[in-house]
Amino acid sequence: MRLPLVSTRPGFSQSVRSLFTSLIVICVLGAGVLEAAPGGVTAASDTQSQPGYRFERGGWTYVHLEGTPAEIGYQHGRLLAREIADTLAVIKLENTHNTKRNWEFFRDASRKMLWPHIDAEYQQELKGIARGAQSRGVNIDVWDIVALNGGIELPEYYVPWLNKREKTENTPHIWPSGRCTAFIATGSYTKGGRIVIAHNNWSSYAEGERWTVMFDIQPTHGHRMLMDGLPGVITSQDDFGVNDAGIMITETTITQFVGWDPDGTPEFVRSRRAMQYASSIDEYVKLIKDGNNGGYANDWLIGDRKTGEVAYLELGLKNTPLWRSKDGYFISTNFARDSSLIKDETDGFDLKNMSSSPNARRVTAEKEIESAKGQIDVQLAEQFLSDHVDSYLGKVEADQRSLCGHVDKAKEGVPVFDWGPYFPGGAVTGKVTDSELGGKMSLISHAGHPCGEDFLAAPFLEAHPEYEWLRPILKDMKAGPWTQFAAGEKQ
Repeated sequence: MRLPLVSTRPGFSQSVRSLFTSLIVICVLGAGVLEAAPGGVTAASDTQSQPGYRFERGGWTYVHLEGTPAEIGYQHGRLLAREIADTLAVIKLENTHNTKRNWEFFRDASRKMLWPHIDAEYQQELKGIARGAQSRGVNIDVWDIVALNGGIELPEYYVPWLNKREKTENTPHIWPSGRCTAFIATGSYTKGGRIVIAHNNWSSYAEGERWTVMFDIQPTHGHRMLMDGLPGVITSQDDFGVNDAGIMITETTITQFVGWDPDGTPEFVRSRRAMQYASSIDEYVKLIKDGNNGGYANDWLIGDRKTGEVAYLELGLKNTPLWRSKDGYFISTNFARDSSLIKDETDGFDLKNMSSSPNARRVTAEKEIESAKGQIDVQLAEQFLSDHVDSYLGKVEADQRSLCGHVDKAKEGVPVFDWGPYFPGGAVTGKVTDSELGGKMSLISHAGHPCGEDFLAAPFLEAHPEYEWLRPILKDMKAGPWTQFAAGEKQ
């Protein structure tokens, strides 16, 4: 394992970059005028009349939201209006390019297929986000926001299903992108027997550079939540978070998954519902499975700090096996574990191909966890997420097979994710927490590559003109320090 990077905890001075960003935000937010908020409330300014607020630290934007669904949504949209517009531009370009479907197609699917299956409270929250962003002059509506929330399941699960159903000719090949490396451990594997959970978000760098919001949500009903996320999205989407009932969760995507139920509930609704209302592993499993549409099919790692138990839910559409332990661990690197799911619901996923990114990372993860038995804590979890071992090549090399992924350095790309040679994607954030931190509604996160390496867009595009189409949205992804956050922080 690599030596841990220097961490920044609350109380340390912000970087020049964070300070500069904060000054911009102050200028933008300070330009606000009287706006009508949901329920007839007049908002003179975010700080004076709305309980929501934001601040910058360690490359992250911390956003506190509270109240009814409409109020939470309005605060969200108003506080992050600029970032929502920016993120929407990314999702629009990536999804229309990859599917060869225009944005109106995704808006239409959101309105006709997803909306009728969205819980009423989340419909209000989504409407609130649109209203809040509109109050800052952003030209979007609720269907843009729903399509943004469905930005993974619509292009990577619904579109392939629709293409096959309609027998559409000359369609692009689409497999779900591999997202993430994670583990959860408890009992004799960890210091003090506490639960330790860790997660790398893998995504395109265009998305990942923006996947740096830390949401502290205090709803009128359900549990308080602390989770990372994307601007404009009501759930974490890469799914790392804790709630005040002691539930700790994360996940990684199932490689080459195929399946969709147009009459099911969107995954972004089910994952938010489970995070907000579950007080136990059983409740979380029940809520995330209820109305399962097969979208964004994931391996879920779930812990309950009250009992010390951890679980692994492989959430396919037809197959949903669950494993549990009070003394052990589960790792997840985008591989499918259940033989029935592999056979019935993947397009030929091969557990024996050790050159493949999911399997190579699985080998490394197993070895790292076993070698650290009894010593695993948040510091070792940070090291785990920054690891550059390539088990297939048998050497240390930052590439598509390292836990801290750098696919932009890999001439092979990741074929099972439909990522071509040198695709600008890989590990874009890291998050860790344990039972003790979770009990304080706290976690530690890292913006950018957990190893600390920066990604610079200009030299990459010069070297790889085949990705010129990404120029409008591909930015530098600077690596920040490990930074601690907690629910209720003011600065």
